[in-house]
Amino acid sequence: MEARYEALRRAAEEVAAVDAHAHNLVELASAFPFLRCFSEAEGDALALAPHSLSFKRSLRDIAALYNCEASLEKVEEFRTAEGLKSISSKCFEAANISAILIDDGITFDKMLDLESHKALSPLIGRVLRIERLAETIINDESFSGSSWTLDSFTESYVAKLKSQIVALKSIAAYRSGLEINPNVSKTDAEDGLRKELTGPRPFRITNKNLIDYLFTCSLEIAVSANLPVQIHTGFGDKDLDLRKCNPLHLRAVLEDKRFSKCQIVLLHASYPFSKEASYLASVYSQVYLDFGLAIPKLSVHGMTSSLKELLELAPIKKVMFSTDGYAFPETYYLGAKKARDVVYNVLAAACEDGDLSIQEAIEAVDDIFRRNALHLYKLNVTNGSINNETTIAGGGVSSTSVEEDVLFVRIIWSDASGQNRCRVVPAGRFYEVTRNKGVGLTFAVMGMTSFCDGPADGTNLTGVGEIRLVPDMPTLLRLPWSSREEMVMADMQIRPGEAWEYCPRNALRKVTKVLLDEFNVTMKAGFENEFFLRRKLVSDGVEQWVPYDNTNYCSTSAFDGASSILQEVYSSLKTSDIVVEQLHAESGKGQFEIALKYILCTLAADKLIYARETIKSIARKHGLLATFLPKPDLNDIGSGSHVHLSLWEDDQNVFMGSSKDNFYGMSKTGAQFLAGVYHHLSSILAFTAPHPNSYDRIQPNTWSGAYLCWGKENREAPLRTACPPGVPLELVSNFEIKSFDACANPHLGLAAIVAAGIDGLRRGLKLPEPVESNPADYASKLQRLPQNLQESVESLSGDKVLHELIGDKLVKAAIAIRKAEIDHYAKNPGAFNDLIYRY
Repeated sequence: MEARYEALRRAAEEVAAVDAHAHNLVELASAFPFLRCFSEAEGDALALAPHSLSFKRSLRDIAALYNCEASLEKVEEFRTAEGLKSISSKCFEAANISAILIDDGITFDKMLDLESHKALSPLIGRVLRIERLAETIINDESFSGSSWTLDSFTESYVAKLKSQIVALKSIAAYRSGLEINPNVSKTDAEDGLRKELTGPRPFRITNKNLIDYLFTCSLEIAVSANLPVQIHTGFGDKDLDLRKCNPLHLRAVLEDKRFSKCQIVLLHASYPFSKEASYLASVYSQVYLDFGLAIPKLSVHGMTSSLKELLELAPIKKVMFSTDGYAFPETYYLGAKKARDVVYNVLAAACEDGDLSIQEAIEAVDDIFRRNALHLYKLNVTNGSINNETTIAGGGVSSTSVEEDVLFVRIIWSDASGQNRCRVVPAGRFYEVTRNKGVGLTFAVMGMTSFCDGPADGTNLTGVGEIRLVPDMPTLLRLPWSSREEMVMADMQIRPGEAWEYCPRNALRKVTKVLLDEFNVTMKAGFENEFFLRRKLVSDGVEQWVPYDNTNYCSTSAFDGASSILQEVYSSLKTSDIVVEQLHAESGKGQFEIALKYILCTLAADKLIYARETIKSIARKHGLLATFLPKPDLNDIGSGSHVHLSLWEDDQNVFMGSSKDNFYGMSKTGAQFLAGVYHHLSSILAFTAPHPNSYDRIQPNTWSGAYLCWGKENREAPLRTACPPGVPLELVSNFEIKSFDACANPHLGLAAIVAAGIDGLRRGLKLPEPVESNPADYASKLQRLPQNLQESVESLSGDKVLHELIGDKLVKAAIAIRKAEIDHYAKNPGAFNDLIYRY
C-alpha cells in the first residue's frame, strides 16, 4: 500500500508470531504425499482444488520460496531432493514463528512427535483434543465398558494431563454440532456411551449426550486449571454439518455461570459466521477469536473480508493468529505469509478510514500475532516455558534488524518562529527506548527566534525546565533522499501522555476537537508551496546564490531546465505519501510551485513540513539551494504558502452550498466559518505571516492579499472562494488564504484559522459583500490589512478569541517572539540575507 504505512508493513512482516493452533508434521515418506496437500488432503473438504484461486496462489508462493518453477512437479522434485529437515528450516525461518501450539489429535502416518518440532521453534505446546482422548481410552484393548465410568475420563486422564498442556480443544462441531446442552446428566451421557459401544471398534463418538457431557466436564476442568478451551466453529472437514457450526449455538454455554471465567477460543474465524463470532467476542468477556484455516484457504478477498468482519465488533485484544498448519512445513509458511499480508491490508485500510492511527495499527499487529496468544496461553517465549507469567519479548520491530538497515532517526518539530528543527537518535536506541519515552528538550526551544537560538524576552520560556519530545510513530517514514535514515514528527509533552501547553501540534488538535465537538465538522487543507531555486556562483572568491533561471510564469523552458530535479522531488514526495496535484514555474526568477492535495488539516501541516524538508534536501543534493523565504529579493516576486480550506462532515463537503442553502455559493456553515476568518484576519496574520519579511510580500497587485476583503475567484483578495473544475459555477468548494507563508509554523497558522472559524460559527457572523475586481481599485473604501508585523501583533494582542482557543501562554510567547524579530531586523536590516538558509 502507500509509503506512509511502511512502519506498519515492517511490523507485520517482522513480528515473531505465536502460532496458536497447528498440527504435527509428517515425514516425507508419509502416506499423505505432498501433492495431496494441495489437491485432496484426506477427509478435508477445504483442500485446495488444482484449479482454485487458493491453489494457484499457494503454488506460486511456495515456488518463489524454493526458487523453482511454479509447478507441482518441480516443487515436489525440489522438496524430495532437499529433505524434510532442509525444507522445514526454510519454511519456518520464512514464517518467523516463535511458538507453536499443536493439536495432535489428528493422526498421520509417520507423524513426528512434539519433541521433533522443537528444532523448528523455540517453544512447542500441546493442545489436548478431548473427544480424541475419550476415543483413545475407549478403543484401548484393556477398556471394559462395564467397569469404566465417565469419572475415569475426568479424573484419571484430563486432570493428570493438565500440567502438560496449554489448552483443551473440542471438535463437537464435527460430531453433533455446537448447540451444547450444558445441563446434560451423567446418566444420559453414560447411556449414550453404552449405545456407542454396541457398534464396531475402533469407534468414533457421535452420541450428542456423550459429547455434550465430555464438553461440559472439560470446561469445568479448564476453569479449575485456568486453561483456555479451543472450539472448532464454522467450516472444516467434509463430515460436519455447517448449519450446526454457527457459534451462536454456544450461547447456552456462554451464559452458564459455571463457565463465565472459562476462556473460549473460537477457531477458523468461524467462517462463514465471522460476524456472529465478532458479536460474541464483543458481548461475552470469555470469548476469543482465532482466524487460522480461513487464512490461507480462502481467496484473498475472502480472507480479507473474514478478518474485517472479525474486527467489526471484537476487541483487537481478543483476536489472534494461527496457521492451522498440518503435515507439511509449507502449510505453516503459507498460513504465516498470507496472515501477515491480510492483517497489514486490513489494518492499513482501518487507518485510511480513520478507525486506527498507524501507531495503534502497529500495536494491533503485535497483539494479533503475538501478545494476545502469549497472554491467553500463559507462554514465556523468552525462556521457552509454559504456565509461567508471560513476558513479552521484543516488539513488532527488533532494534537489531532495524539498525542493520537504518542508522539514524530524525525527530522533527517546528518551532514558534516556523523553523524546522530535529534531534537525531541512532536507530537501535530509537526503537529500543526513544520511540516510547522520547528525548528531553529545554523549555527554551519554543521561545527561539529566527535570528538567535535563545528564548526571546517575554516568552516566559528559559533554559530552566524540560519537556519530552515524543515521536508520533504514525508519521514515521524513510527519508527518500537518504535511505539509511528515517524521520518522525514529535509531540511535546510535559509528562508522559500530557501535552505541553506550548506544543503547536497539540494546539491544532485542540481547536479541531472543539470544531468537531461543537459543530460536527472537520477542516481539510491543501497547501501550495512556492519556493526559489538558487545556484551557487563564486566570483573573485565571493560566494553568491543567484537565481536558477530568469524565466517567467509557467515557462516551459523553466520547467524543462529543472525537470530532473522536479522529477526526483515528485517521486520522493510520492514515496512519502504526499500527493502532488500540480507543479509549474512561477513568476519569480528561478521560482517554482508545487501544490499538494487537500487532506485533514492536522495531517496537512505535518506533510507540509515533510514536503519542504524533501524539496530543500533534494535541491541540496543537486548543489542548489531551495528557499521558501517570503521575499528573498525585494525586487522580485515573493513566495507564499497559500492554503485551500474546506469543511467536512463525514465524507461530505459541507462548505459547499446547495440550491436550497446558498450563501454566495457556500453553505450557511461555510459562510459563517469564513466570516469568522474574515473578522479575525488581521490577528491571524501574526501566525500565518509571522516575520517582518512576510510584509514585504503582502503588497497590492501581487496576488498576495493586501486588503481586508473576500471574493469569488479573486486572486487579489486575501480570501478567495474557489470553484475548481467539476464544481457547478454557482457554487464554491473551498476557500483560499493568500496571506500564509513559509515562515509560519503550519500547525499554529491552521490553529488560528480554525479558532477564528469557530468564533464565526458560534456567533453566526456574516460576510460583507464580495469584491469582484482588484481591491486596489477600492483602496479608499477597504481596510488595509496590517502593513507590517507590528500591526498584526497589536491586533493579536487584543484578540481574546484566539488567546482563549489556542492558549493564552502560547499566544503570548508567539507575540514576544514577533516583537523580538521586529526589533532585531529593524536594527540589523542586513540580517535578512541569512534567512534563505533558515526558510
